[in-house]
Amino acid sequence: MPYQTLPVQTGVPVLSWAGHDLRYDETAMAKNVGNLPFMFKHVALMPDVHLGKGALVGSVVATKDAILPAAVGVDIGCGMAAIKTPYTATQLEGKLKQMRLDIEASVPVGFDCNKTTDKAATNWQGWGTFKDLHDKVQDLEGVARTQLGSLGGGNHFIEICVDTDDAVWIMLHSGSRQIGNKLAQRHIDTAKGLARLAGTKLPDPDLAHFVQGTPEFAAYWHDLQWAQDYAKRNRDVMMARVKAIVERHLAGGARFRPLLEVNCHHNYAEKETHYDESVYVTRKGAVRARETDYGIIPGSMGAKSFIVKGKGNAESFCSCSHGAGRILSRTAAKKTYTLDDFLTQTEGVECRKDAELIDEIPGAYKPIEQVMANQADLVEVVATLKQVVCVKG
Repeated sequence: MPYQTLPVQTGVPVLSWAGHDLRYDETAMAKNVGNLPFMFKHVALMPDVHLGKGALVGSVVATKDAILPAAVGVDIGCGMAAIKTPYTATQLEGKLKQMRLDIEASVPVGFDCNKTTDKAATNWQGWGTFKDLHDKVQDLEGVARTQLGSLGGGNHFIEICVDTDDAVWIMLHSGSRQIGNKLAQRHIDTAKGLARLAGTKLPDPDLAHFVQGTPEFAAYWHDLQWAQDYAKRNRDVMMARVKAIVERHLAGGARFRPLLEVNCHHNYAEKETHYDESVYVTRKGAVRARETDYGIIPGSMGAKSFIVKGKGNAESFCSCSHGAGRILSRTAAKKTYTLDDFLTQTEGVECRKDAELIDEIPGAYKPIEQVMANQADLVEVVATLKQVVCVKG
């Protein structure tokens, strides 16, 4: 679908792949971002766009000489990982429940941490530079170590999936856990403090920013890159554990080499070149989709998910959506749906079947098929997956 230009007066245009009119509050948030003086070219909104904090979830902003910490958000480096196994769906028969229980026993979820750390977590080179992070998080190194290799809560998940060719996949969604959250909060607070001291008038306090060349910018950029690396390592550690469980159940413990591996952030910032200029690109709920990039676009826990390859669309800053996007808040979902609704909408998926997960019911999300149709010019589908096991945070 071609993008639409929002009919708003902004310093730079706001291009939308949503395929529908934004709500008033969503439009206001897009307008606030589009009017910032350091925006580059335009703002790009992905098909799953919805209300966020500071910037819309599902937005891509390119900036010159400045960075918005609240646009990255507090789950720095949150993203997806997936591997394609050599196994087929028939090998899963009769094993799904025990596989789920084994995953839940191996990977801490929610607020839980690892009781012990394995070599993959202990040997991460990032520990050597922990002392260089913000001084207000130095007491969290122990927590960060025990949380490396843990899922977290909310919409984070681990799934065993089957594609349309009956191949078995492992897929998971997680980020930088408490250490990423605390780093983000510290720097967001610093940015807001600087704005107050300077008397800067902002339409939203969460649009406070750092200017390139200042110590505050350098400190945030350093900590941001560290947390993004931590998030990727977190997914790698969990994937290795789940891979071992799949190997044990489907191959008697024999190891396999993945047929395809993908590990991509969707809450992060990087320095990139667009329109022949070097800029800072912040993707808040969006995946990089250059022609060489593979990405993952999950639906809800009862819907299809997609492994994609980018088309390098310049107007989206080479980006695509990060999922289906919520249409109901967690509170609204719990008020709208019952446990019976949840059981119906997750039929055929081996997962916990209790009221605590109602806020993650598929009906709380946009239809993933429409989201995919709206970004046909951004990505091509490599594989279509459907989960048979889902472990939620």
